[in-house]
Amino acid sequence: MSGVIPTAPEQPADEKDNQIKSPDQRPDAPPDYNSHFVPGPPGPAVPAPAGYAGGLPMGYNSPQQPGTFFSYQPAGGAHPIQYQPGKYHMSNQPVSVTWMPGPPPIPNCPPGLEYLTQLDTIHVLQHFEPLEMITSFETNNGYDIKNNLDQMVYIVNEDTDDFTRNAYRTLRPFVLRVTDCMGREIMTMQRPFRCTCCCFCCPSTRQELEVQCPPGVTIGFVAEHWNLCRAVYSIQNEKKENVMRVRGPCSTYGCGSDSVFEVKSLDGVSNIGSIIRKWNGLLSAMGDADQFEIHFPLDMDVKMKAMIFGACFLIDFMYFERSPRRSSR
Repeated sequence: MSGVIPTAPEQPADEKDNQIKSPDQRPDAPPDYNSHFVPGPPGPAVPAPAGYAGGLPMGYNSPQQPGTFFSYQPAGGAHPIQYQPGKYHMSNQPVSVTWMPGPPPIPNCPPGLEYLTQLDTIHVLQHFEPLEMITSFETNNGYDIKNNLDQMVYIVNEDTDDFTRNAYRTLRPFVLRVTDCMGREIMTMQRPFRCTCCCFCCPSTRQELEVQCPPGVTIGFVAEHWNLCRAVYSIQNEKKENVMRVRGPCSTYGCGSDSVFEVKSLDGVSNIGSIIRKWNGLLSAMGDADQFEIHFPLDMDVKMKAMIFGACFLIDFMYFERSPRRSSR
């Protein structure tokens, strides 16, 4: 009949539900963790940026290719980027977070570290996990990295399997993935497992952190030094040559005050910067949500800024990470 619009036959309610529901999307399994570092991808696979000798690992796009890291520039240049609702890891509610405007590419600067060239202070804010305190189940740590204007610079997420986290707790080996506003992983930090049950002065028990930027290209290490009364670390380059030292307070568990870790030259004379664990009242005493403030010279080599940034996380896991209480039975 003319004038009658054909319609699709109605489907049973069960079939409609099956079409709407989709299988759960679960993340890929995290890498295996053992007593060695996770090896990076082999060699450069694409041409490196002009003046950058480190090269880019396989799978990391070249700036000459479309859709790569360097092709991203914020609209208008001066307007901050707004975080998209539903992608923010901290809150269950859609929120709008202001991101630091993306700087242009810089020669001799690893991709993604251009932000650090404009900063002399960064704030590390750990996510508070109330469910972790209630259930005593250790979860992956998450951190927001912000500048002095409260603009987001990076997001850091731990990538460790459930068994490793809950079996080794604060001594666990881990992988921390640093992502930018577009969700690109621009830095990877890895800590191998080191047993501390034997002699503390043995080199095999000293904690270590490897920093890769971009992922797969090692730019340095943070190595612990045994000391009787305070925390001492060496910041090393990719050849494991000592460049700077980090000297902590005699008591890192101070209650009611900040804990200051001084970044000094190798001779111990010059003060270069600092890593400060901020006291945040009851949240610092009872919760597992630490806040750090990192200071370094504005004109400092960007790789060394990244190494001081990495040292902050090793310090957090070693001295300020609190495992949930287990029920005593």
